[in-house]
Amino acid sequence: MKNYSRQKKNWPRYILQWGTLAALVFFLSGLAQLLFPKMEPADPEALCPLGGLEALATYGVRGSLPCSMSSLQVMMGIALAAAVILFSKLFCGYLCPVGTLQDLLLKLRNKLKIKAISIRNGSVADKILRIFKYVLVFWIFYMTATASELFCKNLDPYYAIATGFKGEITLWMSIVTVSLLILGGFVIDMFWCKYLCPLGAISNSLKFWAWILGITAIWWFLGQIGVAMPWTWLLGALCLAGYLLEILRREPKLALLHIIKDDGKCTGCGLCNKTCPYHIDIASAKGKVTSVDCTLCGECVGSCNFGALQTGLSRKAKGGAWRYVPAVLTLLLLGIGFWAGSKIELPTIDESWGLEMVAEDGTVTPLVDKASLKSFEIMPLRSVKCFGSSMAFKGKVQQIKGTHGVKTYVGKHRVVITYDPTVTNPEKIQEAIFVPSKFRVENPDPKAVEQVKMVTIRTEDMPDKMDLNNLGMQMRFSEKKIYGLESEFACPLIIRVFMDPAEEADAPWFKQIVEKKTLEMPLHGGGVKETPLSFRFVELEKGEEFLPVADYLKRMFTPFKAEFNGRYADGIRKRTEVYEGKPQFVYEVADQNYEKPIVQRNLPFLSNHLSREEGVIGVYCVLNEDLVPAIRVRFAAPCTAERIWELMTMDTWTITYSADNVKEEAAKLSFKQEGVVKPYLP
Repeated sequence: MKNYSRQKKNWPRYILQWGTLAALVFFLSGLAQLLFPKMEPADPEALCPLGGLEALATYGVRGSLPCSMSSLQVMMGIALAAAVILFSKLFCGYLCPVGTLQDLLLKLRNKLKIKAISIRNGSVADKILRIFKYVLVFWIFYMTATASELFCKNLDPYYAIATGFKGEITLWMSIVTVSLLILGGFVIDMFWCKYLCPLGAISNSLKFWAWILGITAIWWFLGQIGVAMPWTWLLGALCLAGYLLEILRREPKLALLHIIKDDGKCTGCGLCNKTCPYHIDIASAKGKVTSVDCTLCGECVGSCNFGALQTGLSRKAKGGAWRYVPAVLTLLLLGIGFWAGSKIELPTIDESWGLEMVAEDGTVTPLVDKASLKSFEIMPLRSVKCFGSSMAFKGKVQQIKGTHGVKTYVGKHRVVITYDPTVTNPEKIQEAIFVPSKFRVENPDPKAVEQVKMVTIRTEDMPDKMDLNNLGMQMRFSEKKIYGLESEFACPLIIRVFMDPAEEADAPWFKQIVEKKTLEMPLHGGGVKETPLSFRFVELEKGEEFLPVADYLKRMFTPFKAEFNGRYADGIRKRTEVYEGKPQFVYEVADQNYEKPIVQRNLPFLSNHLSREEGVIGVYCVLNEDLVPAIRVRFAAPCTAERIWELMTMDTWTITYSADNVKEEAAKLSFKQEGVVKPYLP
């Protein structure tokens, strides 16, 4: 009988497995950014098919994608589902890094000659353990769909390890799952994949796709005839059906591709059973292997010395080339997922309002003629970058009279707004959502410069509040002495540019700066971050103005004010009223850095922390008499300046989010130089 020992090496699988691991290490370790400084940091969940399937389910339930999810993840999830339905669990067998780790743990244990705990397929213990992954599927999908946040991050050992336990995780959950992955996989073959992996549960269920489709169709039909059932019932039914089908049938018969066995060549040596990661009883199979656990990994084919096993569509398939087909299909489906993800984009949110009114008896009364509504697009809105920012944007649009819907596409920072043209128009809507902004390029020295020159330019395609920052950075990197910018809505957009009185800049210079296609920002530690831009210069208005430096500094400064209430015997009262007529003081700490956005963002936390102290009346950020930004704490007895400094320099601040939600958090700001005490002057 011919010996096929040369087939022992299953190299197509090993190339994909180790290639995937190498790529993950290369991109997630920071090595890619070190070698290619302009490359964006890798997203550890970018290609996760489980996240894509969660996103797709959430879209079906809520009409929106979970935060940070894009069409790429969704398409990867669809590609995985197509692979399972048509062929097998190719992702599990060829790409999954967790599955590869399970293989390595198995090999390590064999090298150390440590005996595994044997759980026979189909045994009572095996059937009981298999239910856990379906429980996890229900929990993960329920939590994701209700919160619109990917809950699987908390339970995904790959995500925890890839982020160094610093991602969006619940630490104890991540520690438990990583421990189960490593310890469980070391003593029980493929422990995670067989008994805990949610993606494994979904993949096994999809092998019985006709049953899953039938259950979903029944649920939909009942809803159509008035027997409405919550989506959670469908989720529970699918999980229960998947589990029962896995433990009772175990042999789906609808896939196209299988491990084919030539019974005439089989000697019954059982080597295939030993090399199969899932210990499927291949030796006893008749004609083809149809076990629900089979991933078409090819280990059994590579181990057979007599050519009794091969991958194929049917028993008629001949030739060793068939064993390369699963690896080729894996790459093909991965490529299709990439392509579809770049071409197709689902909206992160798709919301509408004010279209109809539903009476208590169920009668629906249209409020507007839907056919007369129009839509227009705004892009790029860089502040719309996730589910949370999309919902915040929707809340803003909803307040505009005449608007009836909004879609956001966070991948391209694109929004589509639906409106009633008899009530409003795109220009009015853009004006309502526009946020005037300021950007300081460089502060003039009041001792050296008496005046600041102001010129006005007009631009287009700058709808986002961050656009002025990007344009300001372009000017900061130029050779001109530009002090600052401010924007005002108009069509075209008004941008006032403040510069040194001796500086000259004409229309061609402004056009060159405004229409640069890329902002190259140096990064701390080396490297450059590239931000694509698409601004358009329209004109430089005639004329120029001059204003005193003091007026310019006040114009560009953003003040902060927070005054507090207190609980007293006669109820909650304003502290400004409680301490009226009593000696009051101001504790002032001045620093030029207090006008920076990072400080401004954390002032509410500082004021929240200080407000707990009796006698603290308010916290302010102002320009002092020397035109230097200063944080001022207004106080009266029993509070003292020493106590305020002690509170400000604590390592931990006490933040009150609500009456029953008070947290101790690391200080948001640091203070080095003690302040001065001044009498409070209203």
